[in-house]
Amino acid sequence: MSLSITSSVSSRSAVRGLVPLCAAVGAYLFYLSAGEILLRDTDTMWQIRVGQWILDNGAMPTSDVFSFTRYGEAWISSSWLSQVLYALVYGGDWAGPVILSSLAIGATVAIFLHLLSPHFDPARAILIAALALLLSTTHFLARPHVLALPVLLAFIGGLIAAADRRTSPSWWLLPLMTLWANLHGGFVLGLALIGPIGLEAIWNVEPARRRELIVRWGVFGLAALAASCVTPYGWNSLLGATKILSLGKLLTLIGEWKPADFSKPSFFEATLLGLIGLICYRRLTLPVPRILLLLGLIWMALSHVRNIEVFAFIAPLVLAKPISEQWGTASAGASRFEDNRSAPVVTILAGLAMLVGASLTTTMFVAQHPFKFLPMFSPVAAVDVLQQHKAERVFSTAPFGGYMVSRDMKVFIDGRAELYGEQFVLDYYDALDARDVGQLLGLLDKYRIDATLLGADSPAGNVLDHLKGWKRLYKDDIAVIHVRADETRAGAVPASESSN
Repeated sequence: MSLSITSSVSSRSAVRGLVPLCAAVGAYLFYLSAGEILLRDTDTMWQIRVGQWILDNGAMPTSDVFSFTRYGEAWISSSWLSQVLYALVYGGDWAGPVILSSLAIGATVAIFLHLLSPHFDPARAILIAALALLLSTTHFLARPHVLALPVLLAFIGGLIAAADRRTSPSWWLLPLMTLWANLHGGFVLGLALIGPIGLEAIWNVEPARRRELIVRWGVFGLAALAASCVTPYGWNSLLGATKILSLGKLLTLIGEWKPADFSKPSFFEATLLGLIGLICYRRLTLPVPRILLLLGLIWMALSHVRNIEVFAFIAPLVLAKPISEQWGTASAGASRFEDNRSAPVVTILAGLAMLVGASLTTTMFVAQHPFKFLPMFSPVAAVDVLQQHKAERVFSTAPFGGYMVSRDMKVFIDGRAELYGEQFVLDYYDALDARDVGQLLGLLDKYRIDATLLGADSPAGNVLDHLKGWKRLYKDDIAVIHVRADETRAGAVPASESSN
């Protein structure tokens, strides 16, 4: 009978130990199979081009080399390591970036479940992880912030775990901060949360230990600040990462920086209201610092939709310990630490089998499924016409900028809003809307534009169809090109022949 019980316990512990890996592999395969949802933003293209530039030149960019409007102006890449990684896996097709991004999402799921495991049984933890993925999927793109997401979660999760134990953070979190600072400018969030999370630990500790803990968290905060500066740019990485926050009104116009919109039903709205209702119904009690931390995460998500993923993965960690203590969800999860030592061989072998299976599945799937960017962001034929026309100063929309950079064209604007500045981008938006024709023409003259590349239904493109001095050179379902009427050059393709 004892052997039977021991075998049963070992089997359960093996399964329990494999939960994070199983979920991670599942998430990886899902996002791999739906890889095109990761290829919805042409920022990916210029990110890769920056990585290729770094590899080709063996140096970090310190000034702009990709636009003609800001050429030579100071600019640093706070995501240089992610850009290099994307450039290394990009082999002329999109399989590499999709695989790399899907791996990062899978790693995020594994870390998330590991952090939840002391407080929830596997079924509840997987349900929470699924909700976090659903909330975050709209911002899952083949871009640096996705590669930084598992590091973000590990660092902030480590801080919260230390607060839960009423101790200071592990020094092993410092290398994570350095890695994060080289992967993506979002590392400033980690620095900003050290204080609020540290306050939680200090608030609940015994008075006799409070002074010691204040010192330890303070020293860790200073060390984390120093660790964040271990980049090719030193202190400038911190300054450059915060520059985007100085764009003022412009942040309300850029899609991912817009505030959450509750004028239409959304999954985020339903999740937030459901969370509030559940907390009220079950009468969850939180310490003051944890209330402030939760409110801060909600405020971030309401202020900028790109922060919804931070709320999705960090809010459950903030609530995990109080929920497990007050709602009794910890018992099944806590036994994991007692049982999982009894079947390490089974767990390791099963894990290796899953990894080998995932690798074989990836190889077979990629061989049969070429990944493609959304055509609406890849004006291939239109750029061919521009290059044939030898256009040098092209007024284009920002979504086309990434593709143009990938074709080695100097652009009017791309996704680097912090480089171009608030007023420049606001003028660009006004010109696209074409509400003031004089303003549009003034911008085209100011920057000596010789051609335009706009969306097929762009208001500015419709206006240029009827303006003296401009004529349509090309149009298809994606883009339209106009050139100055007195600058028709040899080799240009007549609009009548090239239009669809």
